[in-house]
Amino acid sequence: MTAVAEQRILFAGLSRQHAAIAEDLRRTLERVIDRSSFILGEEVVAFEAEFAEYVGARHCIGTSSGTSALTIALLSAGIGAGDEVIVPAMTFVASALAVIHAGATPVLCDVGEGDGLIELDSAASRVTERTAAIMPVHLYGQLCDMGAVGEFAERHGLAVIEDAAQAHGAGSSGARAGSFGLAAAFSFYPSKNLGALGDGGAICTDDPQLAERANRLRDLGRGGDGIHVEPGFNERLDGIQAAVLRLKLGDLDRANGARRRLATRYRSQLPSWLHPLEDLEGSSANHLFPVRCSDRDALKNRLSAAGIQTGIHYSPALDGHPALAGALTGEPFPAAKTWADEELSLPIFPEMRDDELERVVEIAASSQ
Repeated sequence: MTAVAEQRILFAGLSRQHAAIAEDLRRTLERVIDRSSFILGEEVVAFEAEFAEYVGARHCIGTSSGTSALTIALLSAGIGAGDEVIVPAMTFVASALAVIHAGATPVLCDVGEGDGLIELDSAASRVTERTAAIMPVHLYGQLCDMGAVGEFAERHGLAVIEDAAQAHGAGSSGARAGSFGLAAAFSFYPSKNLGALGDGGAICTDDPQLAERANRLRDLGRGGDGIHVEPGFNERLDGIQAAVLRLKLGDLDRANGARRRLATRYRSQLPSWLHPLEDLEGSSANHLFPVRCSDRDALKNRLSAAGIQTGIHYSPALDGHPALAGALTGEPFPAAKTWADEELSLPIFPEMRDDELERVVEIAASSQ
């Protein structure tokens, strides 16, 4: 075995997480198989109730992915053809694609230079008479300033649809991501803080009418009497994923605490020229740990040569994707471009060892 192989440091470390709960996973899967509750059913109903309580929302509707959760949340809020939705230019492409899938138009705005979160002055310049909603994205697990977002939305008469796909458990002053807007969308992609063994998502909301329509739309437009009252989608959360998520939900706060400890160590040890994210209020779920470097490729290659996995989240910015050619851009997005050109995500996961973090810091800090 080579030295690099011996020192290989994983980016997300899912194998360690699943090894630690292997017996519980086996029993969970056997329970679902024994009950043959594979599509919706009791596991989904139970998870929806438990996750709604965790988030602090009255309703939770499980879906097949985070993208479908965003799309159905928008449609259930009455947003569609002729409407515009303000989306930060630095986020995963699904944020904007969901707007397109709903029949509306994504309108891009810039992000903060220091944190990559939606920049409200830039958003204000993008508001028109057709603007129906704003989509704050809790990027990298950071909680957007939802007080400011709420005031902005109220001033302009907009719905707030939270993209909380990376922010399971992020919170401030007793309120968690997913509980601030008209509706919020979560992703349970395997590498998320709360991850399934496949894909999955959820919509959280306090609005009973929105919840009722979302519940119908994700199930082919089916009403409670079995009559299909509108052309919905087949975007249901399945029973196996719901059961796994129920198992992992009980450990989420502990796992987020481990991420927080690792992120604090990163911030205290990495040099300032790598621009590690600050978390002054301790509100971040630390889903990712991004740094920025003017020569990102050199940094990535140096870490890779030392057996350290990294990721890029995201490049290019949204205005660089041909799939979003129909999005309204108008002005340049200098901060988003900087993030897209310089961002590199370092390994962070609850089972990461201290010696592994120190190795990452050692190699990253020596790359200037």
